[in-house]
Amino acid sequence: MSKSILLQLAIKSLNQSYLWLVFLLLAAPLVSKSQHINEHIQNQGLYTFLDELATSQIIELNTAVKPYSRLTIAGFLQQAASDRDKLSKAQQDHLKLWLKEFALETDTLKTGKLTLFHHSNRSSLHLLPPEFSYRDNNFRILLRPVYGIRFMQNTNTNQTASIGGIEGVAYLGKNWALYASLRDNYNSGEPFTKPEYFTQEPAGNYKFTKGSEYSEMRGGITYSWRWGTFGFVKDHLAWGDNANGSNILSGNTPSFPMITLKIKPVKWFEFNYFHGWLVSEVIDSTRSYYTASGDYKAVFRKKFIAANLYTFTPLKRLNISVGNAIIYSDMNVQPAYLIPFSFFKSIDHTINYNIENQNSMMFLNLSSRQIRNLHFYFSAFIDEFSLTRVTDKTKHNFISLKGGFSVAGWPFQNLSLNAELTHTNPNTFEHYTETTTYESNKYNLGHYLRSNSMDYYLSFNYLLPHAIRIKASYNYAYHGNDYDYDYNGSIPVDQLPVLEQKSWSHQNFSLHAEIYPVPNLRLFTSLSFDIIEGYDLDGKTAQFYLDKFSPKYLHGNTTSLILGFNLGI
Repeated sequence: MSKSILLQLAIKSLNQSYLWLVFLLLAAPLVSKSQHINEHIQNQGLYTFLDELATSQIIELNTAVKPYSRLTIAGFLQQAASDRDKLSKAQQDHLKLWLKEFALETDTLKTGKLTLFHHSNRSSLHLLPPEFSYRDNNFRILLRPVYGIRFMQNTNTNQTASIGGIEGVAYLGKNWALYASLRDNYNSGEPFTKPEYFTQEPAGNYKFTKGSEYSEMRGGITYSWRWGTFGFVKDHLAWGDNANGSNILSGNTPSFPMITLKIKPVKWFEFNYFHGWLVSEVIDSTRSYYTASGDYKAVFRKKFIAANLYTFTPLKRLNISVGNAIIYSDMNVQPAYLIPFSFFKSIDHTINYNIENQNSMMFLNLSSRQIRNLHFYFSAFIDEFSLTRVTDKTKHNFISLKGGFSVAGWPFQNLSLNAELTHTNPNTFEHYTETTTYESNKYNLGHYLRSNSMDYYLSFNYLLPHAIRIKASYNYAYHGNDYDYDYNGSIPVDQLPVLEQKSWSHQNFSLHAEIYPVPNLRLFTSLSFDIIEGYDLDGKTAQFYLDKFSPKYLHGNTTSLILGFNLGI
């Protein structure tokens, strides 16, 4: 059978709404210089190290969009290695560690301790860290187990949390790459997260047996060419510069499937886009039914997100990013939202003319590292905006603003400082239509404090030789009146008082230390002092707000000691 006939049969078998995806693959150049596998955003030690290198002007990168690809990270590390004389002994030890971790991406074979098998720089199997790797001209693969445990002794409770699973990455030829990660999470006590909690713990849909547990499956397949990448993945994304949680995309919801596109055709421009399938957890009564055995089969209403972000670099180390997104529901995948470069609100006005619109929002992120050792950044999530509200002191727009700066390598080379402020107006991230809220699985996609809140954050990081990092941080966060999004309320939603009173507050001071004795193995400990309070407000008791926004083991004044290790992120 000829190639043209095979191609026709393949195209006919696809849904028409996805034909443009095939076109992208066929139109891409045949020769690639890069392949894309996400390095997960929970690898905070690595991402912090790269941020510090960028602030010290050792490397240049766009920190507004994460995760980075493993090959991109390997390139940054090799660039830093070429300027090794500018690094301290502690920085060189960290760099050496991460270069070993990304050996597969630098065309070398990682060597470990307790090697069981090693063959001619092609394949290796070792126990510390436990992993198998193989490489040749057309195929590279890395497979390894994931395991971790965290012991927490707290003023109110003792808990043990564990994680177990397996992960792998593979590069096929010059263009294709795929990865997969399966992890089961278990907690002996109550869950660390719920959709209502003000926390930055990774989110999960918990089952409750003897304790609480959830499973998380991530992975994807990507096709890359010299200046771009297209992929179908299920993963976490973080958009917006931050030191204590982004207010654009935090990456703290359960992962969701998405198609992604990233292009960087010139040095001064980068474009990111994704279309995701969210989980509404809103029952669709018209599609739900009773089975023959009498059981009720519930079906969720459909919910999607499309988002893009344009990043311009008019001056070296100055990145200006603007973008927009739309949450839409009650329809199938809309082809118009598969056009990556669109202003989605305008499309919505056409598709939903003279009826209820979907939920659209805009983003802004500014990042400047033009002064060596100093990073200034600002980000804005614009949910709903009107110029008339700017001049009217009785009204407010629905926005979340974040500003901060970091100092790295000054006055001491191994020291870095971060300071950040986040302010969010009432009803930001929310929507009066339940299926178009800025959420997936009921978890907010944006800032962890959600609407009508303030967050102050300060931290110090210090690097020591032998891949040791010590961190001290202070965080003060509070939430104002917990308003419902009610357009028919007695007070218009854009005239509700902003942070006039407190319903909940949290002060935290923590000391944290971690060490990587070998690549992919992290030992950590932390000591945390917390004061979490609720306040009688709007006819509800202080205990009501404590229970709603924070787990019981953190209520009141608590001291927590944590010990643990992670094999894998």
